[in-house]
Amino acid sequence: MLSFPINLTAHLTSLTPSEAWAFLKPLLLFVAGMVVYSIFIFKLYRFVARRDIFQLNLRQYSRSSHPTLKKFVSSLLYTLEYLLLFPLFTFFWFLIFVVLLSFLAKEQTIQNILLVSIAIVAAIRVTAYYNEDLSRDLAKMLPFALLGVFLIDISFFSLASSWKLIKEIPSFWRPLFYYLIFVIILEFVLRIVHGLVSLTKRNK
Repeated sequence: MLSFPINLTAHLTSLTPSEAWAFLKPLLLFVAGMVVYSIFIFKLYRFVARRDIFQLNLRQYSRSSHPTLKKFVSSLLYTLEYLLLFPLFTFFWFLIFVVLLSFLAKEQTIQNILLVSIAIVAAIRVTAYYNEDLSRDLAKMLPFALLGVFLIDISFFSLASSWKLIKEIPSFWRPLFYYLIFVIILEFVLRIVHGLVSLTKRNK
């Protein structure tokens, strides 16, 4: 028979709360960080990948009793909903992807990171009108890839280098402006095309 010379009881009695905390503290931090990050990304990608982003329904505030005027006011409120709110959300999503890419792309310039980030946002919005499941897969690909790289090689990341790239963003305000205008126009075109296709299907 195999014999085990180690005195298990002696080892168990040598365990202390301070030693347990020393081992468990980094584990708890990793678990908490992964949970918070995953929940944030889960909320973000489900929102950005939704075809009908806003549920505010501002058209309900159209009180006019005249059918033509009511339709005009409803259309105006609907347009304002996307004209005022959509740019804000687009810029927020864009910044999130810029920050994520700044951690992943070590050798990339900030101009390339800005270009790729807005391309990701635009592609997510386009695919949302084709298939929301595809759009969600695209939206969560980069954030969870970042999490995977972090778990495999934590030394891959450099906060100093990433922060240096992020600080360069204001100096590229011109391309940022054009990128934002592009995505806004793209969203309006997509909604118009989607509306026309839906109307055509209903009339068949």
